Amino acid sequence: MESPSSGRLNRDGIKIHDPADFAGMRAAGRVVADVLDRIGPLVVPGVETAMLDSEIHRMVREAGATSATVGYKGYRHASCISVNHVVCHGIPGNKIPGRSSDALRDEDIVNIDVTVIVDGWYGDSSRMYVAGTASRKAERLVDITHDALMEGIAQVRPGATFGDIGAAIQRFAEAHRCSVVRDFCGHGLGRVFHAAPNVLHYGRWGAGPILEPGMFFTIEPMINLGRPETRILDDDWTAVTRDRSLSAQFEHSVGVTETGVEIFTASPAGLFHPTSAPTPRG
Repeated sequence: MESPSSGRLNRDGIKIHDPADFAGMRAAGRVVADVLDRIGPLVVPGVETAMLDSEIHRMVREAGATSATVGYKGYRHASCISVNHVVCHGIPGNKIPGRSSDALRDEDIVNIDVTVIVDGWYGDSSRMYVAGTASRKAERLVDITHDALMEGIAQVRPGATFGDIGAAIQRFAEAHRCSVVRDFCGHGLGRVFHAAPNVLHYGRWGAGPILEPGMFFTIEPMINLGRPETRILDDDWTAVTRDRSLSAQFEHSVGVTETGVEIFTASPAGLFHPTSAPTPRG
């Protein structure tokens, strides 16, 4: 449960935060976005995912923040690092599925997911990186996934519904002959890591709870080149595509404002998309 010190729960059990709470989310979002900016140049062929995670943990501590994932349900790392057909929750240091080590190779596409706590507020974001040069199909998937996220964010405004977010993402992804993973979703956050509502990345226009100013949540679609089905490996964390098709994910933490949406985890350097120019795209 979130701290009862501010805001209220609406009839759907979703926390409606006070206007002053936006400052806390901005601060947490800024830290996690800066960490993801800084780790990018280290994502190269030959680097080990354990090293990337160690660097991320160091950056989080240097920023005066706390990793939200170290110790969470027994998890021991400051990031999740998911490579190629790993959909989410890839464990740094574990062998990349289908390989003998955790070292990246040329053409790998890599999702890095980081969550930090700053003065009690949670900042949660993930983005895609390319080790070396991506194949054309991988580059296409990364582009589609990024743009699907932004299609979903474009629906966020008072009076819209959570179904609108999912429907926009699904329509865009499927129009580009990709599939939307159903087994994982976005979530509310604030002074807790996970809260109501579940933010689905597929759905029907006009369905679900109505968006209100003061709602904070993540949107984090996972898009596959093949079918949407996933399976969990024996480590009880790592999710992979059942058909071994490539998967990609982007995630932002956002807040509903009086007139639209604020992205708390926008890249300070404009590097949210791995091939973007240094001007903000999200």
